Amino acid sequence: TMPSIFSYQSAEVDWCETNFERSKFIAEYYNTVNGTTLFSLLLLTPLKFLVLEGLSLPLAGVFSTYFHMTLSYVGQLLDELSILWALAVAYSFWYPKIYFPRCIKSRKQFFWLSGVTTVISTFLSFIKPSVNAYALNGIAFHLLYLVWRELKKCDDKRVHRMAAVMVIWWLLAITSWISDRWLCGLWQAVNFPYFHSFWHVLIAMSLLYCCPLVIYFDVLYEMPSFKPKLGYWPSDSWPVVVPYVALEEPHKQC
Repeated sequence: TMPSIFSYQSAEVDWCETNFERSKFIAEYYNTVNGTTLFSLLLLTPLKFLVLEGLSLPLAGVFSTYFHMTLSYVGQLLDELSILWALAVAYSFWYPKIYFPRCIKSRKQFFWLSGVTTVISTFLSFIKPSVNAYALNGIAFHLLYLVWRELKKCDDKRVHRMAAVMVIWWLLAITSWISDRWLCGLWQAVNFPYFHSFWHVLIAMSLLYCCPLVIYFDVLYEMPSFKPKLGYWPSDSWPVVVPYVALEEPHKQC
């Protein structure tokens, strides 16, 4: 008989970590614990992201925790679809108008395009859930392409530095994800099958730098009367910092 979609280990994906090794109730202990990493972004996310991304990212953290705890089919889809819809929100509200398709004339039309595309993608995700994660990771290449295009027009060293740090965190994250997915036998042989839990932390760090970059470019396009400036709290010289965007209103000419 077909297992219940809510049953433990009914998902199409099982990560490298040994199941139920540390708890009889939690399938992947470390992946479950580190799945909550996205919760921390709610406290560190800049104000403009707080209402939408600040809610959708922690929600993705909730579903990630549930998925790795149960490895259920429903948990897998909730985990993946929450990420898809978080990306859809980000694209809908902060995708620069200059990159709109030629047939799109307004932000409202782009909302509809993003919404329809997301709904279709949601239904397609049920066909072969095992490929969903690869498709979601593929979106990162489009985001990196957009950042590269914006950096070509920007000579602010702080912006380039923040973009470089974001990419470094992302490279470490995607390397951990691929290692866990494709080299599981090797890591189990050396008794270290925890690279997917590293992915959770590393991708959260990459997002921590990505959000201020998105806000910076959004201010340039949507609030031209203000001059955005990237900074680090508590200080640029600290080894562990929280990046942020400050708005400086230019002095009016007499």
